[in-house]
Amino acid sequence: MPPLNAVRAFEVAARHVSFTKAAAELNVTHGAVSRQVALLEEWLGVALFHRAPSQLTLTEAGRGYLIEVSAALDRLVAASIHVTKQASPVVLRANAPPTFTMRWLIPRLSAFQRRYPDVEVRLTTSVDPLNFQENTYDIAIRGQHGPLSHFKSVPFMTEIIAPICHVDLQETMHLIHPRDLEAHTLISYATEPYSWSEWLGATGVPDLKPANMLRFEQMYFALQAASEGLGLAMVPLFLAIDDIISGRLCVPFGPLGIKRRTYYANSTAPLRAASPASEFCKWLQKEGRDTERSITAWAADRDWVL
Repeated sequence: MPPLNAVRAFEVAARHVSFTKAAAELNVTHGAVSRQVALLEEWLGVALFHRAPSQLTLTEAGRGYLIEVSAALDRLVAASIHVTKQASPVVLRANAPPTFTMRWLIPRLSAFQRRYPDVEVRLTTSVDPLNFQENTYDIAIRGQHGPLSHFKSVPFMTEIIAPICHVDLQETMHLIHPRDLEAHTLISYATEPYSWSEWLGATGVPDLKPANMLRFEQMYFALQAASEGLGLAMVPLFLAIDDIISGRLCVPFGPLGIKRRTYYANSTAPLRAASPASEFCKWLQKEGRDTERSITAWAADRDWVL
């Protein structure tokens, strides 16, 4: 085997055709590069460079050797990367609310995995306040009214919350004004960001008493109950937009009384350029924009301003 440090010095010098530029790339002195190349030439028994006072050129042997050496070093780099990835896969730990994860994040996650196949995304779900010390996650997604102090908060999607129901309920019961809810079942859940009492107050009927209340622990169950025609639920439109566009669900009161929040990806660590966390946030922003465009286009068809 030739001396590998000398081979590396030759490859860089030959690529730049300059000992000075090679020294800068390798972070060594001009003399160190020159000595390493001379050592390799002595080992090979052949000159690799023509050295003139103001010009450095490769010999024919040097040009041929550069082709072979470059290919060999490229294979060495590729093999090393392969082994490194096998030994320590890149893991991104993300935490998000359960319904958001099931209804929005997971259906879109394959797009991120296709683009970044070497990143292993590990999902956990929670609606608890953020605690990066006690919980092992890199990114925590939450619906918020603004960025959180002491965190790097990246906004990626606007949440529009409004009552939704099965289309059969709208067609048979003629829901036109919030007062019509006196004859209906309102579905609520423990984690709701916008309560029915708030919505009724915002639409001018704060004292309205519905025919019945159906209560659940999680938003997912409330959304499922609404999908089955059991009543009306107050949910973010982006979680139901596919069913709304397909005609299964509807928004009976249009933009009346809607409430807005923003979904953020939160991190305690700085989002370094090209890091898995940074790329994941960029991907969330793209998917969020696509979802917002779908909702805006759907609303525009009905002459609604959201």
